Amino acid sequence: MPMNTIRDFTIQGMHCGSCVKRVQEALQPHAGTTLVKLSPPQATLTNCTKTLQELNLILAAAGNYTLQEKAEKTGTIVVKGWFATYQPLLTIIAYILLVTLAIQAAGGHFSGEMWMMHFMAGFFLVFSFFKLLDIRGFSDSYAMYDLLAMRWKGYGLLYPFIELGLGLGYVLHWQPRLVNTITLAVMLFSSIGVIRAVGNRQKIQCACLGSVFNLPMSTVTIIEDLTMALMAGFSLL
Repeated sequence: MPMNTIRDFTIQGMHCGSCVKRVQEALQPHAGTTLVKLSPPQATLTNCTKTLQELNLILAAAGNYTLQEKAEKTGTIVVKGWFATYQPLLTIIAYILLVTLAIQAAGGHFSGEMWMMHFMAGFFLVFSFFKLLDIRGFSDSYAMYDLLAMRWKGYGLLYPFIELGLGLGYVLHWQPRLVNTITLAVMLFSSIGVIRAVGNRQKIQCACLGSVFNLPMSTVTIIEDLTMALMAGFSLL
């Protein structure tokens, strides 16, 4: 790589100030100067002799971050469309929907109440799984907008286990009224922070799938939280 070069990268997986610090500290020894920004998540390196693959290996030791080099000719970033951006989330929801409908079909008749119970079980089990893959990364991201997590970091570490417990509660049909009441309270409270962040147009990562997928906070997250709250509320009637 020739000297006196400037290379621009986009960064996936970076969602808070501590992420900026970790990425900055990881890349700094391998460039003349390093500038890392959160909004938008990107890095500019001068006189860097490392390849993109080598830089990503270096970042892998610092956290779940991935660099993508901007096009040299245009210097622009390819902006994903709405479907491409939310494809991981939509695929997971479709997968849970397919499985829960198959369970109903196997039973020979459709029960809306049982389908909701199975869907919420799948939702909480799958979503808690992705959060638990990088629980600290999730906690940092969740603290950017959740009203309780931003004041008590322990709540962000505890939250994936709350979802796991709710998922198991729905699977076992254990104390349905209690489980639905907790679900309603948790999801309504969570939606307050999401609505606040979206209303303030904060450019932060949605923590619904933990730090595994770099999904932006948007009305999709609001719909997701309120839908689960609505299902729980309907089951309580």
